[in-house]
Amino acid sequence: MSERELTLKEKVLFGLSAFPDQLTYQAFTIYVFTFYFAIVGLTVLEMWIGFVLWGLWNMFNDPLLGALSEKTKYKGKLGKRKFYLIISFIPLSLMMIFLYTTPPSFEFLYFIFIIFTFEFFYTMFSVNTNAVFPEMFPTEEQRGQVNVFIKAFTMIGIILASLVPTFIIDPLVPNKEDAIPDTFEAAQIHPNYIIAGIILCVIVLVMAILFVFFAVKEKEEDQSDFQKRPGFFESLKITFSNKTFIKFTLGNMLIWYCFNVLLTVFPLFSVEVLGRTQGSLLIGITLMLALLSATFFLPLQEWIRKKVGTRKGLMIGMGIWIITLFPLVFLSNNDISRILSMVIFVTIGFGLSAALYFIDLIHGDVIDQDALNFGVKRAASYYGVNAFIHRFSMILGITTIYIIFTGTGWEGYSINVDPALIDLGLKLIMFVFPAIALVGSIIMFKLYDLHGEKLENMRNELEKHPELK
Repeated sequence: MSERELTLKEKVLFGLSAFPDQLTYQAFTIYVFTFYFAIVGLTVLEMWIGFVLWGLWNMFNDPLLGALSEKTKYKGKLGKRKFYLIISFIPLSLMMIFLYTTPPSFEFLYFIFIIFTFEFFYTMFSVNTNAVFPEMFPTEEQRGQVNVFIKAFTMIGIILASLVPTFIIDPLVPNKEDAIPDTFEAAQIHPNYIIAGIILCVIVLVMAILFVFFAVKEKEEDQSDFQKRPGFFESLKITFSNKTFIKFTLGNMLIWYCFNVLLTVFPLFSVEVLGRTQGSLLIGITLMLALLSATFFLPLQEWIRKKVGTRKGLMIGMGIWIITLFPLVFLSNNDISRILSMVIFVTIGFGLSAALYFIDLIHGDVIDQDALNFGVKRAASYYGVNAFIHRFSMILGITTIYIIFTGTGWEGYSINVDPALIDLGLKLIMFVFPAIALVGSIIMFKLYDLHGEKLENMRNELEKHPELK
């Protein structure tokens, strides 16, 4: 059976999903910790409690929303995935503003409330975006073509998430002696976060409209396929019993741990290790260089996929990522280090692009294998459970930060701590712990068995069942 040729318009429009999906999440990851720790004045313990509760919330939120999407009947022109995309993209866009509009006297409670709310609408949007991807593009070739655009726009989205606020917020954090929330400097910085959030909200809203209303075209679901879908608890049982999926999602969680830790700590690493003299904009530019280089590396990842396959390509990328993180431990507060940091972050882009490019392709294979086993695709269930497991990366990340910060005596931003201890702690978080996680991820994908002849046989079998594509 010949494969339908995708148009450039189709690939570009679907790629725009990266803005509401990834721009929002990365803006959350990069700035929320720094904002609530350094501007609002929450302690590391309060931050840890909030993020751990948020992770426990995801135990129900992510799998439930995935299963809810699976068990929703096709709604004519609204489809089933598209229905949830429509009702989630406006609240998700507004979260870019509400994350930074903390009411006085209730900062800690508001912090918990707003990250829960953000996660609810983000998951509703992301699960259904990820579920419709393998359904609209059933072959690896099509997924590979579209994925290049998704990941390219992902990089652009993350660049906007990291760079736009630095044009507005300068400095990103007050001096420690002025960091108590009621002080003049912190009060002056706070509104700038809100202004940056408004700009990001507009970007997300425009891109979400283009994606939801012009890119998503669902295939009408047969009633018999709908009846085949298991209930929520049965779906969870089936999904968690899939050993191939568990290996994949544990490896994926460790990769996301690296993303979360690196992006969460990066603003403070830049200020405390490289020095305040570089300013907010140079902090954003340094991160932008990593993301731009990752975008340029995406065609190379496509070439690697064709040469060695998705699994080996991902493992190679993780190994190179570890190597490129190592030079961060030698940086310090001087002009040479600030220049070197930009070079280092350009090289880090290779590992970032490998992770972003290969993960979705491997996940698509897992979903295809499940479809052959059960006679129906359960993409949203798998993305929901995957989201549930990989959200633990945030719990692990915030626990790492909590242990290191409290271990160095840096329990609150305004607390006076030996700069050498802060420097050491931040370097441990930026290299040692991500390196350990990436080694663990490589081991998980070494054990991952859906590759080579087994993968080829699965794809050949899938060709005999076009109704599952």
